[in-house]
Amino acid sequence: MRSVAYRMLGSISEAEDAVQECWLRLRRADAAPIDNLRGWLTTVVARLCLDALRARAARREDALDTHIPDPIVHAIGHRPPGVEGDAIRAEAVSLAVQVVLDALEPAERLALVLHDVCGMSFQEIAPVVERSVEATRQLASRARRRVQGQSPRPVAQLKGQRHVVDTFLAAVQAGDLDALVAVLDPAVVLRADGGPARGMSRLVRGADAVVAQASAFSKLGLVSQVVLVNGDIGVISHLPNGPLLSVIAFAVAAGKGLEMNILAGPERLARLDLSALAS
Repeated sequence: MRSVAYRMLGSISEAEDAVQECWLRLRRADAAPIDNLRGWLTTVVARLCLDALRARAARREDALDTHIPDPIVHAIGHRPPGVEGDAIRAEAVSLAVQVVLDALEPAERLALVLHDVCGMSFQEIAPVVERSVEATRQLASRARRRVQGQSPRPVAQLKGQRHVVDTFLAAVQAGDLDALVAVLDPAVVLRADGGPARGMSRLVRGADAVVAQASAFSKLGLVSQVVLVNGDIGVISHLPNGPLLSVIAFAVAAGKGLEMNILAGPERLARLDLSALAS
């Protein structure tokens, strides 16, 4: 349920609220006639997420804002055993894919997640999105094409990702612009979500433009730590003896950085659970 809600909402706190409300509804319901408890819970949490997405779309004033979903951050090698570990691995859809999911229409997103992630049939999903079975199938197909067409295909091996990220950080620290350009794909995309403050969020395309952004931050003397962000190699950065400045998720393929998705909004950073980084 938590995995479904996170994929639907891209917000850890909103996902937890949806799961909690779902359990409250189960406690108030007569569970005796429920033949498929898993399906019942999934359907209820899906409806709650759909309502939340529609409410979010209605109040969003600026559709051009760069928005990064909440990252899930863990230390490298952190693999809790048992149910908790299974839940963390289930949630670990890459942040690059989560960004594309976030841009889908609510019904598209729900149809895709329920079918491709939860394995629900279109007959089961259709009543939730209030469409015919064929229209629901088309929703999921259209959403799948968008996700496949717009999200990068990063390498699965963490070792290859780590090499690219380590090279990037070393080049930033040394101010080596040539090395920075060499480690980035020419069409690299940088998304930065700086929160509600005007001018803090941006979308940057192309290696030269991304290098210009990185070189500006190299002068701050940031303290960086390589971590796992949604299961891929990423970086958290602090100001010297200061607060958390950013969480960066990298998408890497063929030895090059394809995407950098950066959460830098102070309010949202303060709400992140970084307890898994404690030694």
